[in-house]
Amino acid sequence: MLKGIHVSLLVGPAVPIPAPKPIMDALQSIQVTSDANARSGFQIKFNIDNQSPLHTLLVLAGGRVPWLRVLIVITINSLPMVMMDGLITRQEISASNEPGMSVLTVTGEDLTVAMDQREFNGIPYPAMPAEARVALIVAKYALYGMVPLVVPSIFTDVPIPTDKIPTHEGTDLAYVQKLAKDAGYVFYVDSGPLPGMNTAYWGPEIKLGMPQPALNIGMDAHTNVESLSFTSNQTGATLPIVFIQNTLTKVAIPLPIPDISLLNPPLGAIPPIPKEITLLKETAKMSPMAALSKGMAAASSTADVVTANGSLDVLRYGNILKARQIVGVRGAGLAFDGLYYVKKVSSTFKPGEFKQNFTISRNGLISTLPRVPV
Repeated sequence: MLKGIHVSLLVGPAVPIPAPKPIMDALQSIQVTSDANARSGFQIKFNIDNQSPLHTLLVLAGGRVPWLRVLIVITINSLPMVMMDGLITRQEISASNEPGMSVLTVTGEDLTVAMDQREFNGIPYPAMPAEARVALIVAKYALYGMVPLVVPSIFTDVPIPTDKIPTHEGTDLAYVQKLAKDAGYVFYVDSGPLPGMNTAYWGPEIKLGMPQPALNIGMDAHTNVESLSFTSNQTGATLPIVFIQNTLTKVAIPLPIPDISLLNPPLGAIPPIPKEITLLKETAKMSPMAALSKGMAAASSTADVVTANGSLDVLRYGNILKARQIVGVRGAGLAFDGLYYVKKVSSTFKPGEFKQNFTISRNGLISTLPRVPV
């Protein structure tokens, strides 16, 4: 069994291959950022000299191929995990007077960057619900191992061709994200589980599932985080109200939308009291299904009033903390113990060191569970 932490880099135009030993020997650090609210990315730093084979990497990424693809695989105790599958977007060299001490910085983003390069305005989608349009668009990127995982909308709105035919607007990424926003959904590309495989998820932001190993603070030998700080901001919660128009009387009926749903359960026992009411007046022009979806999206965006920021050493934690999943917190006190949703994780790997900075959140104080899972 392979013990400890090992990193692997695969680089290539379409199908990446393992990086040669001279490139791995020049590796200085790797940083991977996964964010539930933004595009994920990576940054790799190498020591470089005038004879380094990394100059070939610069030439290729500088325009000789359309995209140079990079896979970052971390193996912990023989268990591989794909941290990032992305495309190089930028290269920088910091020159040094010392031989071999110049630094090459390679920056890239996840595969959604390939979906954001060209506009396809005007392509019609007759009688196709939003989820069918998303699956059709993602299918164009099968070259990158991208497989669509599409969850049907809670309130399905299929336009009748005699009334309206939806058309493509902007780039593939912009249009898919617009469809997700209108449905109260999210869209992102998740790397793995195997190298070369990617899941394009379009659906609700699910805050359910098996919790990751708990984050322990102030528990002596059981402590596995280096720092953890909490913030409770009760002023951000709002109550959105949508307007549904009666087709007979043409009267707009106001309808308040709660921030709790089956896929967004209360992680805190004391939810925030909305301090403000937001009137979504533009929803009166929408269909009832589209208006309800937009209201649910607005409600969930302001529900998380408790946030925490921290850092940990992966070797001590014993696992890699993942974004967009649930994790427990222990030892922080009655108000802040319990389950949280991991919103952002920034992982930094250096030879002999692997650390993570993270941001977690939830929609209330005090745990909903009598005991936090270990």
